[in-house]
Amino acid sequence: MPRSRYKTLVDAYAADIRSGRLAPGTRLPTHRELAAREGLALVTASRVYAELEAMGLVSGETGRGTFVRETSLSPGQGIDQKDVAVGMIDLNFNYPSLPGQADLLRTALRQLALSGDLESLLRYQPHAGRQHERASVARHLLSRGVSVEAEQVLIVNGAQQGLAVALMALLKPGDVIAADALTYSGFKVLAEALHLEVVAIPINEQGPDLAALDKLCRSRSVRAVYSMPTLHNPLGWVMPLEQREQLVSIARRHDLTIIEDAAYAFLAENPPRTLVDLAPERTVYVSGLSKNIATGLRVGFIAAPALMVPALERIIRATTWTTPGIMTAIACGWLDDGTVTQLEEQKRNDARARQTMAAELLHGLPCITHPSSYFLWLPLPEDVRADQIVVELMQQQISVTTAEPFSVATYVPHAIRLALGSVDMEVLRQALITVRKVVGAYL
Repeated sequence: MPRSRYKTLVDAYAADIRSGRLAPGTRLPTHRELAAREGLALVTASRVYAELEAMGLVSGETGRGTFVRETSLSPGQGIDQKDVAVGMIDLNFNYPSLPGQADLLRTALRQLALSGDLESLLRYQPHAGRQHERASVARHLLSRGVSVEAEQVLIVNGAQQGLAVALMALLKPGDVIAADALTYSGFKVLAEALHLEVVAIPINEQGPDLAALDKLCRSRSVRAVYSMPTLHNPLGWVMPLEQREQLVSIARRHDLTIIEDAAYAFLAENPPRTLVDLAPERTVYVSGLSKNIATGLRVGFIAAPALMVPALERIIRATTWTTPGIMTAIACGWLDDGTVTQLEEQKRNDARARQTMAAELLHGLPCITHPSSYFLWLPLPEDVRADQIVVELMQQQISVTTAEPFSVATYVPHAIRLALGSVDMEVLRQALITVRKVVGAYL
């Protein structure tokens, strides 16, 4: 039987089990029934079930048959943080933290307690943020190559809410938005929740296939394009200036709104011009302070054309009304006094050290990454199942992510994403040694 036929059958069963279409406890056809129904050799039908069992999705009971298992393995392993059990080494999520950051927070709280502005922080804040804090963000963004007035800045509860606000304000259910075939998993979840149709832009090693995007826009009513040009998650590319200019040209030709996600952009030194700088009239720039400061500091920001600001502000009012004044005051204080700039430099150095170690320990594996990013992408050989790798690593107390949460295309490649920024260096070293051993066994 051709390999593609065999793989398709395993993938179809796996998808049905994870989606709930095949509920836990469901009895599957016998090996002979499956072989007859699918036109397979009996040995091939047995192999399908054996592989599903190796993934932890089914269990065979002698004399009774094969049954769908109740499993804690969520779709793609890595959407929900609750899936990471106590004692598990978490290579799913990035929440990089440096020594001494808790002391920074203590100092900031003391300074805030001594300020004369505390009473104002007990009240609702303006929906887009207080004017002087929007100005702080605008000054910070200027160092990122984003030149906007304070009135074009909206402060939100983290970059994820900023992305949600942008999609809700600028698109409606049924609208078509283009995104890289592999893209940020949080965007995918939002698009599904908001009933947006995501069409995949084919990708290659250098970035998105923009000729394919142009062709797509000629055949579909695409309204917007979602892009991570600087430190793409999960593939780590930094799109060169020529590609950025081509993307802007396509957006202008087809009147697309550009949503530029810059959550990890601080890790790339001297990147090309931002999309919002190249196309300020149609680009919404979204970023935040979760990665460069701390994930618990839920402060993010949107920079947008002035004409879009009222619609974005209405969505903030309709959802969270305002950001917490205390958190925003602390964050903007750190923007103004240089703390954020200092932390960003330290985290770039930390990410480089982790990538250097990963390159040494995973030498020989086809890793796709950036030298100062907090994650790497590990494609697997065609005959290796990502789910099986995930299960084996879970048995070794290591939690990783498959390609499923990141894929908006029909075809989901077999690959795993490793987040490098959430554990200390020695724990990471031991985890990567185990990853090398498990994956290497299939090469």
